[in-house]
Parts: sequence; structure tokens; C-alpha cells
Amino acid sequence: ARGLPQVIRVPPGSSGTVITLVSMAVVGGVLVLAMGIACFRHYGHHVANGKLGLGPEGGADTHFDYQELCRQHMASKSSLSGGRRGTDTSRVSSVSSQFSDGPQHSPSSTHSSTPSWSEEPAQSNMDISTGHMILAYMEDHLRNKDRLQKEWEALCSYQAEPCSVAVAQEPANMDKNRHADALPYDHSRVKMKPEVNPNKQDYINASFIFDHDPRQPAYIATQGPLPHTVADFWQMVWENGCTVIVMMTALVEDGEKQSERYWPDEGSSLYHIYEVNLVSEHIWCKDFLVRSFYLKNVQTQETRTLTQFHLLSWPGDGIPTSTRPLLDFRRKVNKCYRGRSCPIIVHCSDGTSRAGTYILIDMVLNRMAKGVKEIDIAATLEHIRDQRPGLVRTKDQFEFALTAVAEEVNAILKALPQ
Repeated sequence: ARGLPQVIRVPPGSSGTVITLVSMAVVGGVLVLAMGIACFRHYGHHVANGKLGLGPEGGADTHFDYQELCRQHMASKSSLSGGRRGTDTSRVSSVSSQFSDGPQHSPSSTHSSTPSWSEEPAQSNMDISTGHMILAYMEDHLRNKDRLQKEWEALCSYQAEPCSVAVAQEPANMDKNRHADALPYDHSRVKMKPEVNPNKQDYINASFIFDHDPRQPAYIATQGPLPHTVADFWQMVWENGCTVIVMMTALVEDGEKQSERYWPDEGSSLYHIYEVNLVSEHIWCKDFLVRSFYLKNVQTQETRTLTQFHLLSWPGDGIPTSTRPLLDFRRKVNKCYRGRSCPIIVHCSDGTSRAGTYILIDMVLNRMAKGVKEIDIAATLEHIRDQRPGLVRTKDQFEFALTAVAEEVNAILKALPQ
């Protein structure tokens, strides 16, 4: 009948052919899509490495672009989540330590951008009454500018004994000093094993800094390595068993080199007998980077791991506008270092100004955390200046140290059970 639908007969076996063709088309589409995504990711990684100066052609001069890219990344993160968090980022930072356990490593790249919230102060043995006395002392110094000025003048007139820097001034060592007025004392300088050194010498511009135990240095204060002292730097790291490096300077500031890049852009580099492998590099926040290294002595085949904390937010011509980034930075360093007995390497350009300020702040706060009841920052500065001249070079740096200690004590008091 004309109104009935027509029946179309399909030849035997043709239905299987249709299904096969459709399946092949779907699989082909998935493969093309996967290849497209892989190419896009590869291109994005290549472009990022080029911008950051992390590829083989990168160099120290790319640091400014790298730092700016770090800051732009964090600014974009803040703007995207600003509606949820609000504009008071400092308030969020003080209560969000649950986000600070560490960055998530990307399996496809050694470089990642992982913002980090500030850590809460570490557990402290400081009692409430001692904390309030210390806080009152610090705040009085900061309010009384005349008292602060007189104390600084007294510190400037202080002369350490012994104070010879004869070894640093020997003709064979002069070109190993970045600044002629930042030299290590003979009695506290770090000595390398000359039989291992490529130049068969033991000198490096670096000083041991002790706290209470004269047998165990707490820090090594040193300058930013020069091109011809990078191998010496890694020899010092190896021979002193160091696992943490605190870098307080950019590679270049105002067009002037502050430190040689002493680590590989990516992969590995050999510095005399020390092979340094860059394992990972993380942008924790806009203020600092964290790099992990795998260090190998190719003579003995021994291997070690170490971490470099690189502060970006301390301007070369002054002090930071806030103590918060430095205090957060210090908490990260101490969380990594906790339980170890080797010295922490701290360096800026000259190994005295920013490095000295960091060491002063860290030493005072560590003493408080151990329950020391009498804290004298001026006396502590004299103590560390006995071991390396010129630590904390300006009154502004000294005042910044006082402010940082006062703010951290205040944070510790708030965290203590009332």
C-alpha cells in the first residue's frame, strides 16, 4: 500500500562494516585531539621557559623578566580570587597556614608557580610574661628615636678583637673578594681543603657565625659567588654538609651584578668535582622562590640533597616596606631546616648587609623560642660582628630587625594559650 513505509533491505555483513567505520572515525578524532593538546602544552612550556630564562639559552640577565613574571602571576591569581577572599590579604595570610604544607609538584615540569600563604609562628617555649617584656623593650626602642640613634652610634664604634683580615688581603686572594670592605676575619673564616680545591687554596670569602655553642656554627655568612669562585662555593657547601642556602639578593640590581648564577638553569652543571642538578623550582609567592638541588661529588660518587630559598622582595638600596614577607620566608626556611645541625648558608651580595640582618633576626627569634629570658639585640649584633665585620650595615637595617622581632613576638603571643 502507498501509505506504508518502504522496507529497505541491508545486504548481509554491511552493518558490521558501518560500525567499524564509525569506531575508526571516533578513535581517529580522539587521537588528533590528544596530539593537539600535547603540542599545545609543549609549546606553552617552551614559551614559558624562554620568558623565564630557564632554558639552555637563559642567563643571569633574564632575572628581571623572571621576577616580573613571578609578580604578574601572583597579581593575576589575586585578581581572580579577590571576590572570594576580599582585599585584606594580610588578614587572610595570618590565618591560612593550612595552605602552607607545600606546593604540588607537576609531573611534567621542574618549574611550577604555587602561591603560598604565610605560616603561623612555630611552637615556642617563650612564656607570656617574658614575651610581653621583650615586646615592650622592642617597642620602646622603636618609639624612642634618640635612644635608637645612640645605641646605633655605640654599635658603630664597637671594635671586635681579634680583627685581622690579613688572609683575605693576600695578593692571591684579593680577586676572590667581591667588595674590598667586606672581608672575613682570619679567626672565623671558612677554610676549604686545599688538596681538593682546583687552585690548591683554602680561601673563600665566608665566615662561620656561632650562637651559643663554639663547636657548632649556626650559619655561614658569605658573599654572592663570583664567576671564578662558584666551584669554591660548592666545595664549601659540600665540606660543611650544608642542606639549606638562603639567598637574599637578586642576581642583578640596578644594572650591577650582585651574584653569579651558581646553579643550572635546568638539568645539571658540573663545577669542578661537584655536579649540581636542579630538581625543582617553585614560585611560593611573589616574594620568594624555592629551588631543590641534587648534589653529587663525582670523585666519591656520594650524593646529597639541599634546598635554596631565594628572597626577591628585599630592595638592594634599602629595606622592605613590610616585615611580613621576610618573617614568612624565615618560617619556611626553619621548617625545612628543623632538626638539622649543619650551618645554614646565608648570602647577599657582600655577605654583610642583608645577610647580617637576616642572621640577627633569626638568631634572636631562635633564642626566644628556646626560652631565653634575657634578650639584647644590640649585644647579639656585637656578638655576630665579632665573627664577621660589618654585619647589618645601616641603622635602617638595625631598626628593621627590631621591628621584625617585635612583630614576630606579637604573633607568638597571640598564638600562645592565654
